Amino acid sequence: MARLSQVFAPRDREFFDLFEEAGRNILRAADLLDQMLRNFPETKELARDILLCEQEGDRITHDIIHRLNQTFVTPIDREDILQLASALDDIVDYIEEVADYLGLYKVEAPMEQSQRLAHILLQAARQIVEAIPRMRDFQDISHYTVEINRLENDGDRVVREAIASLFDNGIDPMVVIRWKDLFERLEEAIDSTEKVANILEGIIIKNS
Repeated sequence: MARLSQVFAPRDREFFDLFEEAGRNILRAADLLDQMLRNFPETKELARDILLCEQEGDRITHDIIHRLNQTFVTPIDREDILQLASALDDIVDYIEEVADYLGLYKVEAPMEQSQRLAHILLQAARQIVEAIPRMRDFQDISHYTVEINRLENDGDRVVREAIASLFDNGIDPMVVIRWKDLFERLEEAIDSTEKVANILEGIIIKNS
């Protein structure tokens, strides 16, 4: 008997193409943010490129929903398609918020913990890009989910250290508020990668 994943027409497989495209867009945005924070403020112009990634993410999400509305039989459950599309889009939205806040808050130099968080986010994005194609044949992705969980735990620890350091050093209260915002957005972006990993794992378990 043919596997469920093998009986769909090529057009139905385009959902997987779009998810992979979303994954690559996330990786590009995360890489740009990593570069931006590593060499800020010299790299502040990268915020424009990150905004383009955010707009591309919206376009991909729109394409997924449009295709969903036109497709009677889908390769995975409709609610899973919507949930995954939304979770992938959230990651890029948080990345764009961080880049935008760096400009709005007139940040003069990045805190070291923000650079570490951006790099953790980049590593998690790489895991997502590698995991998404495995959904086509419902292959095991536990290796990737374990690694993303480890990275998310690292991120939580760095955020706790970062926020504690803001209150330890007698920093101007307005600077504290701004950096607390930035750290929370970075944390939300990393948390969103774990949410994507959990959704992917659930889809694979349900369909394998």
